Amino acid sequence: MHTPVRRALAATLALGAGALLAVAAPLAASAHVTLQGNTAAAGSYTLLTFKVPNEESTGATTDKLVVSLPTDHPFVSASYVPVPGWTATATKEKLPKPIVNGDSTLTEAITKITWTAQPGQGIPQGALGVFQLSVGPVPSVGSIALPAEQTYSDGTVVSWSQSGAGAEHPAPVLYVNDAPPAAGGTTPTPAATVSAATTPTGSAQPDVVARVFGLAGLVLGVVGLVVGIAGLRRRTAAGSGS
Repeated sequence: MHTPVRRALAATLALGAGALLAVAAPLAASAHVTLQGNTAAAGSYTLLTFKVPNEESTGATTDKLVVSLPTDHPFVSASYVPVPGWTATATKEKLPKPIVNGDSTLTEAITKITWTAQPGQGIPQGALGVFQLSVGPVPSVGSIALPAEQTYSDGTVVSWSQSGAGAEHPAPVLYVNDAPPAAGGTTPTPAATVSAATTPTGSAQPDVVARVFGLAGLVLGVVGLVVGIAGLRRRTAAGSGS
């Protein structure tokens, strides 16, 4: 094969590989347990919507999700929305110290919600599960992190509980008095510990934009690959004719 042809083919393949990486990067970045919407007003009752993707490459299903609720700023009320094919349980525990809430004092609260898939159910590879909680009143704090533990059918357990810039497995965060980070920015360390919540907003928009640009890159890569192969065939045919 002539050197110019080899160079053209190599450049075309590199373009195609770059396009695939452009798609893979936003997909990998979005494969976290997150809150759909991440703000709520202090004192309000809100619906927390957790998006749980299955990012396991072995074909295992997600068959369990455990969400921890705060103990330092507990919710007076916490109830889950039933999910078809799953059972849910709420764990109530004694608080480390009593919490004064208006005219009453809380000594115990729901601190954990566990969803377990029924036999033959679960979230398959490449799918997304949605789990919801109704909680309130939302405590008047800066922000609240909510650790979540995702279990797969092969025994793999992923703990989404980290905080700070660059966290590999960040916990979902509810912003109350603090402003959420700008699109594409890192999540700051929460002002309060161990909690979370959400109401639907447009927080998924940056991910959608990234996917669109990634898809456009893939299309350009495929076009370049077709053009490169066509050129290679023409040069090969010309060489054969001579």
